[in-house]
Amino acid sequence: MSFPLLLLLIAGAFIFILMFLYFVPVNLWITAVFSNVRISIMDLVLMRLRKVPPSIVVNALINSTKAGLDVTANEIETHFLAGGNVNNVVKALISADKANIPLTFKMATAIDLAGRDVADAVQLSVNPRVIDTPPVSAVGKNGIQLIVRARVTVRANINQLVGGAGEETILARVGEGIVTTIGSAEDHKTVLENPDQISKVVLNKGLDAGTAFEILSIDIADIDVGENIGAKLQTEQASADLKVAQAKAEERRAMAVAFEQEMRAKAQEARSKVIEAEAQVPMAMAEAFRSGNLGVMDYYRMQNMQADTSMREAIAKPGGAAGNTEKK
Repeated sequence: MSFPLLLLLIAGAFIFILMFLYFVPVNLWITAVFSNVRISIMDLVLMRLRKVPPSIVVNALINSTKAGLDVTANEIETHFLAGGNVNNVVKALISADKANIPLTFKMATAIDLAGRDVADAVQLSVNPRVIDTPPVSAVGKNGIQLIVRARVTVRANINQLVGGAGEETILARVGEGIVTTIGSAEDHKTVLENPDQISKVVLNKGLDAGTAFEILSIDIADIDVGENIGAKLQTEQASADLKVAQAKAEERRAMAVAFEQEMRAKAQEARSKVIEAEAQVPMAMAEAFRSGNLGVMDYYRMQNMQADTSMREAIAKPGGAAGNTEKK
């Protein structure tokens, strides 16, 4: 046999061995057997054909078996094919079992496929988390504003992780409870003296219903006194009322000016008519003379009557002839 042919045979044999070990992971099977995990070599080969890494399934089975969990290779493979995080699920199951938290494989996979970190949820269920609320502003019945900061201690509710609301909902509900409690207080001093009333009222509202968390406690971290909103609103209302009154007064003044101008125009029109009528008197008297309806004696009597009327009007006026006589 020639040397090149021998090298070709050796290379072919080496490639065959590598392909065999790739599709038949003997080392994983040996590790599984020594770890008391029952799985056949054919199952590992079929995993390769289904494009499932056998190492992930075998390692998950070893960890779960050592922890005393009843998990099958088919369940782990199904969860991997569904796009789940197998290692995270197994880690969460082991942590829940050690902490005596009731968590089944089905529930863990559902939580994982829902997009939540199931291992972190179990950790949060064991070690509660403290959430600091943003400053919440509320106004009491006396109009004084209070700015409250609270700390909410929560732990994960395993049964509500699928479909349950998150931390944002908890913070929104706590803020709403704080605003309601302060808004119903008669005086802000009562809230400052007993801040625990806010915690008690908010806790009794059951704010964690429908959420992925269970509220353990609500502690008021800080309360600051803000502005006098009531006085500010009254001042703004008084200013608005003043502007309305000024507008109405200006409207009445404008109406009065318009009425005065209208009366002056009518008086001017009346005077014009009187002057026009007086201008027609001499013409009427001349016409009466020409037609014989007015005689000379009648004209003189009329003149005497006018003179007498003018004298009487002069006497009747203050400072007239009678007044001058009394002064003398």
